[in-house]
Amino acid sequence: MTPDAVREFLSRPATEVAPELLGSVVVVRSEEGEVAVRLTEVEAYLGPDDPGSHARSGVPTARTAPMFGPAGHVYVYFTYGMHTCLNLVCGTDGQATGALLRGGEVVRGHELARGRRRGARTDAGLARGPGNFGQALGLSLDDSGAALDPEGRIWLEVAEHRVAHRSGPRVGVSGEGGDGERFPWRFWEPGGVGVSAYRPGKPRSR
Repeated sequence: MTPDAVREFLSRPATEVAPELLGSVVVVRSEEGEVAVRLTEVEAYLGPDDPGSHARSGVPTARTAPMFGPAGHVYVYFTYGMHTCLNLVCGTDGQATGALLRGGEVVRGHELARGRRRGARTDAGLARGPGNFGQALGLSLDDSGAALDPEGRIWLEVAEHRVAHRSGPRVGVSGEGGDGERFPWRFWEPGGVGVSAYRPGKPRSR
């Protein structure tokens, strides 16, 4: 797809975009080389009506501003004091809708990804879970807000064909109500490399 076509593809609510991202390939380039990961697990996040979203307040902050648009950019955040997680910004300006890239299979740049993910016992675990995904790609907070660019640092090779998938509650998100069935916005390829195990969220302490 051309850059304009990719932006158009992403310019829809994340709940529509996320399942269609499966099978697509995210490419990140650096001076060390290139790592490409085929997506097998993603989660959709919306705005103020989504209790799991960083944009649930409806007000952009220095951290969350990229989420509010435009589509075709990335939102990178730091979690647990050690992991960078990658989201693709979807929707239209002001919607604050995005897709968290939870897992995938490294298809190019294996040696570089292995060097970054020395704790991974097998190649199947190189990009399993959003923190490991970001680490394998060599992402940092400096990448947040960057535009997808086929000649630049981060690009999305959109899959030509839809991948069969399943859906269910998002991983580790509190406030979803009961068993999370109100928000079945995690999408994954059954048997796909890099798909993580489901873990329910814990209620926030007051």
